[in-house]
Amino acid sequence: MFYTYVLLSQFDHKLYIGWTKDLKHRFFEHEQGLVLSTKNRRPLKLIYYEACIDEQFAIAREKQLKSGFGRAYLKRRLKI
Repeated sequence: MFYTYVLLSQFDHKLYIGWTKDLKHRFFEHEQGLVLSTKNRRPLKLIYYEACIDEQFAIAREKQLKSGFGRAYLKRRLKI
């Protein structure tokens, strides 16, 4: 399985959207400050994820969620 996920920075209240094959390990990397794009935005909270069978679908979904329409969808869905 592959996962598209959304983190909420409790530092700056902004979203981070990514994809991974191992969600638990990737979130651990984010928490430990091993990911450059989020290391200064900790603490982070995993607020949403989707499971995908295919890697290409997970990547495409990440790109969709990063678009203006995707961010609007997340705000409506998550009420943030």
